[in-house]
Amino acid sequence: MVNVQFEQLPKNSLKIRVTVPHDDAIPFLEAAALRMSEETSIPGFRPGKAGFEVVKARVGEQKIYEEALEAIVRKTFVDAVTSNEIETVGSPKIDVEKLAPGNDIVYTAEVALMPKISKLADWHALTVGKKPHDATNKDIELALTDLQRMQTKETRGASGAVATEADKVVVSMNMKKAGVPVEGGQSPNHVIYLTESYYVPGFKEQLVGMREGEEKSFTLTFPEEHTSKMLAGSAVEFEVAMKEIYNLEHPELDDAFASALGQTDMATLKDLLKKNIQGEKELEEKSRQEREILETLAKESRFDDIPDLLLNEEINKMIHELERGAAEQGMEFPEYMKSIKKTVAELKLEFTPQALTRIKVALILREIVKNENVEITDAEVEESLDQIAERYEDKEARDRIYDPEYRGYVEYTLKNRKAIEKLREAMVK
Repeated sequence: MVNVQFEQLPKNSLKIRVTVPHDDAIPFLEAAALRMSEETSIPGFRPGKAGFEVVKARVGEQKIYEEALEAIVRKTFVDAVTSNEIETVGSPKIDVEKLAPGNDIVYTAEVALMPKISKLADWHALTVGKKPHDATNKDIELALTDLQRMQTKETRGASGAVATEADKVVVSMNMKKAGVPVEGGQSPNHVIYLTESYYVPGFKEQLVGMREGEEKSFTLTFPEEHTSKMLAGSAVEFEVAMKEIYNLEHPELDDAFASALGQTDMATLKDLLKKNIQGEKELEEKSRQEREILETLAKESRFDDIPDLLLNEEINKMIHELERGAAEQGMEFPEYMKSIKKTVAELKLEFTPQALTRIKVALILREIVKNENVEITDAEVEESLDQIAERYEDKEARDRIYDPEYRGYVEYTLKNRKAIEKLREAMVK
């Protein structure tokens, strides 16, 4: 019989020591040998037909034990936590103490116990204010300017042309502070639209009047609110060489412009832009309200200790999300880390408060789903799965959407969404 021992660890964690007798491991070992016989070429035997002793002679008994280990741990660990009604969260940390032919198999699993909410904030008594989110005339004008820029024609300036406030220019730029080159302040082909504001006041004005091939040096002060603490409020020396000048030919913002975009006239185009901007702002405001609701509840509620194992797992999840985001932008993660001038260790420290909040929010939603008896129908789950599956052309990928594991994830997500809607109805005033 499998022997299970428990040791309570600090910060709401538990160590489970599992001893699997040799006899109990035999079925797993035989199954592992069968898998290996299917994948290993053994003279005189067709794939999958060699017996345990033949496979042992071919690959060694230790290899069979190693192949069987995952299945043994998975089965015995799940049995240990379910039969003892232990509520864990996250992935266990497995450490194998003994794995040798003819012996009992011994391993430990360090797990994070599901943290409890010692006091859930009274969300019926808390409020989150609404913020204005109407589309303004300025929003519409900015959208029109963006559309105008997309339709703008660029022509290379004539030889000897002088840059004007209506042009686009390409410059070679080098920035120095107190004579020392600024890290990241060198750009051989820096594009600047002189029709738009530049983040360093006075910079574009220095370029107006320059000719192609001309070089110029000047000093400007960076804004106090600049993101780089090293440069904020500092005097920086610029060395600029004018490489190319482009004249910009903007289309007129009239009915013909609207017609080229498939609209009847300019009034119709503005109405469409207003509707789209309004929709975007409503979604942004809804997202802001939800963030404030959940952050407020996390701050006002009280929790048992959050296990380090769970916190580290959430931080690693955030790192992986960042990796995927960088990949979607076409950047390798090391390249991205270099661009933001941080190490993974520094990122993990920065992510810790946010990771704690995310864990607390998940616990709060779980509690509200339970307390409010939030339910999701099979039809709602099916509808959501169908919508997700429509995004994939590959049949195998679509089929995976309907796997029980993914179905459970979708059901969990839909329940949380309903719980958040309940919170919005009660808290947004």
